[in-house]
Formats: sequence, structure tokens, C-alpha cells
Amino acid sequence: MRRLLAPRALACCALAAVAGLAGACATRDPGVSTAGMPGQLEPIHAAAFTRDLAVFRVSSNGCTSKADVKPFITRLRDTTVITLRRLDEDRCDRPDVEGVQLEWTFEELGIAPGSSVSVNNPYLMRPTEGTQPHS
Repeated sequence: MRRLLAPRALACCALAAVAGLAGACATRDPGVSTAGMPGQLEPIHAAAFTRDLAVFRVSSNGCTSKADVKPFITRLRDTTVITLRRLDEDRCDRPDVEGVQLEWTFEELGIAPGSSVSVNNPYLMRPTEGTQPHS
């Protein structure tokens, strides 16, 4: 019994340490309405936050740039919610399976360093290699 608890406790401590070092905290299910926001809600491959930087990976047909995607900020109690909206469609024909990385500083977003942030976009999950996509 003792062996099973030690790795779990170690993992919890490691996770807490990483969260403390990151400074910013990300939460799920922010519940922000996107009605009235321009463009299309952008599904994301990934999101990561440091104390003062928001990093997103979005799909690209080969021409997506930071100017094509706009972050909208909503403040809810103790959390800042970021919603990415695609304003300009990527009409290129060189799809990048990994997508492209887009970054905004908290200063650009009008967010205080170390703030708690949440993402209001759906995540795109890639099929695991060797598996068939669901139809």
C-alpha cells in the first residue's frame, strides 16, 4: 500500500511545483458566450501560459499569421477568459498538421502578470497514430 501512495503523492507535489513556477493558472469550462464576437470560434491544438505569456497552437493551411486570429478578453470574478476568433480564413493549400504557434504577451492582452486565465475555445484532438478516425 505504501508503494502506491508514494508515487501519487510525488506526482501531486511535482504538479503543484510546476503550477507555482508558471505563475499563471489555467482553468477549464469558463462559460463565456461568444455571441456578437466577430469571426469564427477557433478550435485550438494546444494552449500554454507562463506568468506573462499566452501561447496557442492553431490549425493552418499554410498562411495563418497572428493577424488572422484575434484574442477577446472577458473577465469573470478571479479569472480572465481568452477566446480566440479567426477573422481571416487561411485559403492556402499547404496544410500544416502541427498547426502554427501564436503568442501574445499578457501586456498585449491587457492582463496583469500572474493572472489566472482560462481558454474558451474547443480543443482539436488528433487521432493517435495507427488509429482510424471516428465517423
